[in-house]
Amino acid sequence: MSSTSAVEPGTRLAERFRLEDRVSESEGATLWKAIDEILARPVAVHTFDASFPRIHEVVTAARAASRLTDPRLTQVFDAAEDDKASYVVSEWVTGESLTDLLASGPLEPDRAAGLVAEAAEALAHAHEAQLYHLCLQPSHLVWTSGSTVKVLGVAVDAAMYGLTTDQPALDDAEGLGRLLYAGLTGHWPGDEEEGGLPAAPMIDGHFCSPRQVTAGVPSYLDTVTVRACLPESRRGQGALTSPAAVAEALADVARPMPIPITYPSTPAVASASHTEGLDIAHRQQHTPPPLPPVPRRPSNSGGGSTLNRVLMTLVVLLVIAAVGVGAWTIGRSLGSPTASQTASASPTSSASASAEVQTVKPDKASGFDPLGGGDEKSNIAKLAIDGKPSTLWKTETYTSTDLGRLKDGVGLLLDMGKSVQISDVVATLSEASGANVELKVGDSPELNSLKTVVTKKNAAGKTTLAPEQPVTGQYVLIWFTRVPMDAGTFHGTIYEVVVHSPGTA
Repeated sequence: MSSTSAVEPGTRLAERFRLEDRVSESEGATLWKAIDEILARPVAVHTFDASFPRIHEVVTAARAASRLTDPRLTQVFDAAEDDKASYVVSEWVTGESLTDLLASGPLEPDRAAGLVAEAAEALAHAHEAQLYHLCLQPSHLVWTSGSTVKVLGVAVDAAMYGLTTDQPALDDAEGLGRLLYAGLTGHWPGDEEEGGLPAAPMIDGHFCSPRQVTAGVPSYLDTVTVRACLPESRRGQGALTSPAAVAEALADVARPMPIPITYPSTPAVASASHTEGLDIAHRQQHTPPPLPPVPRRPSNSGGGSTLNRVLMTLVVLLVIAAVGVGAWTIGRSLGSPTASQTASASPTSSASASAEVQTVKPDKASGFDPLGGGDEKSNIAKLAIDGKPSTLWKTETYTSTDLGRLKDGVGLLLDMGKSVQISDVVATLSEASGANVELKVGDSPELNSLKTVVTKKNAAGKTTLAPEQPVTGQYVLIWFTRVPMDAGTFHGTIYEVVVHSPGTA
């Protein structure tokens, strides 16, 4: 079928999106790589022939998907339906799809689980907005060149294909299970090959479990896969019937970390999704770039020798001064029994206080948003108190450091289970600077009942929030009033929280 006759390379849509390269074409829908001339960035644009049967459904789905804020879901920027040109504009994603990652065999089990865990959390957020995928394939799961996970095609692909279902949560849970199966085994548990992956082997008319296909698959990941997508092998184990259930089952897995990926200067372009563009860097033997040579210091430098002599002189003078101060202090101690007793008692009391400080583990954690029904990604909040620095909780994504001017703050709320004394809270934030954080403590989880005891501006990395005096409360809130720009978006991140008590509660 021919492409839209009025739409050719160079066409500008909405007076800003200039079509450049036709990527793919199918049944009246054409995917383009285009340039957003206002923001000077590549975008994916889908245009439609007038004969395409589901233009209204696709544009309606795209407009609904544009309201999703999870950064792991490709963003929809614009959608229009009219007689001249109907189109959908979305984020252009570069990276490697799961299909590419599996080109040389199965992934490490933890990595496969981490990728699917991220996808499950993202889809759980989409389902909260009644938006579904319904056609998850390895090409829809992408490890981007920015070392993040992206799920392509939520809502829009189902509209493109005309897919409907009475059980969207179950269908997407099964789709996530199949992605996990593929990651663990390099095979696809479907009726036929998918994206170049061979069909999964079968025994007695049903698919083998991952452990039967690939050695070294941990039993708990085998169980999660079976519960998600292999009903014949469950043997009484409950099914995982929603993306949220899959995310919960994988909540404790380590999240994927950046891996060295070398992209060619002109990557091949292919369509991973009917609706979103994808630059695919086909899998190669990746070798990290060589480290730059360490600059050598000149061996004969008169300036360096002079500097060394000056530094040595200063050190000697400091040592002499320290000895003099020490002798004067000892003399005073000998002449003053009270001072002597105080000096000897001080280290003991300090050691005692230090010994009494203890770590208090919260009973549970939840995301806290006063304008969002009290919730802010609570489904991953426990990752901030699991003792694993590789896992994390983060806020929703905002349009500016002041939370898009939507609210005064968002945070992570810890329920200690009972009222305890708190000497300090150590929160490991992202390394991106610009976060303003407050520590609030109280015996009620209501915002107006929690007292601000510490305020830190421009916080980043390991941040200690220590009130001047120990405070008491059952609830501890780490409250972001400003969030940093982190990896191109505005959000707050907490990798781990440790609460310390003086031990006198």
